[in-house]
Amino acid sequence: MVPKKVFFTKGVGKHKHALQSFELALRSAGIEKCNIVNVSSIIPPDCKIIPRKEGIKLLKPGQITYCVMSRNSTNEPNRLIGASIGVAIPKDRKSYGYISEHHSYGEVCKKAGDYAEDLAATMLATTLGIPFDPDKAWDERKQEYKMSGRIVKTQSITQTAVGDKNGLWTTVIAAAVFIIDEYE
Repeated sequence: MVPKKVFFTKGVGKHKHALQSFELALRSAGIEKCNIVNVSSIIPPDCKIIPRKEGIKLLKPGQITYCVMSRNSTNEPNRLIGASIGVAIPKDRKSYGYISEHHSYGEVCKKAGDYAEDLAATMLATTLGIPFDPDKAWDERKQEYKMSGRIVKTQSITQTAVGDKNGLWTTVIAAAVFIIDEYE
C-alpha cells in the first residue's frame, strides 16, 4: 500500500467534552467519517498533492484512512493553541519527501507554520546531504534549499484557536491525508 495522492486539511472544534471537541475538529476538517490511522512522516515518491475539496470527495464513510496529524487541545480560557503540518518535496519525484507535525502554545499561525515547514525541509535536507546552518533563519535556509535545486517545494497548513473564554474544550487539528486508490 503506497499512497498515490495526499491532501492537506485543518479544523477546529469546541465542546464541553474533550472527545466531542476533537470530533468537531474532524468535522471542520472534513474527515470525520473516516477511521483515522496516524502514520509517521514520509511522503511517498510520485505522491500527488491534490486540493482539499477533491480529496474529501474521494473518502468513503468508515474507510480506514491514513494521515499524518497534528492535534492540540485546551480547556484553559484564552490560551492560544496551534496544530501545524509541514511538507518538503524533493526535485527528484522518484525520491521520498518529509511531512512534519508541530503542536504549539502561544504561537501565531505564521510562526507555527514556518516552524513545521522548516522541520520538514531540514529532515529532507539532511537525507539529501544538503549542507545547512541551523542557526540561520528559516527564510534564509528556505532560499538555500531551493537554490540547491534538490528541494522543489515546501509548504505548511496550520490551525490556531484561542481557548474558549468559558472553559469549553478547544481542539485544533492539521492533517496530511493520504488517498490509496486500491488496496493491493
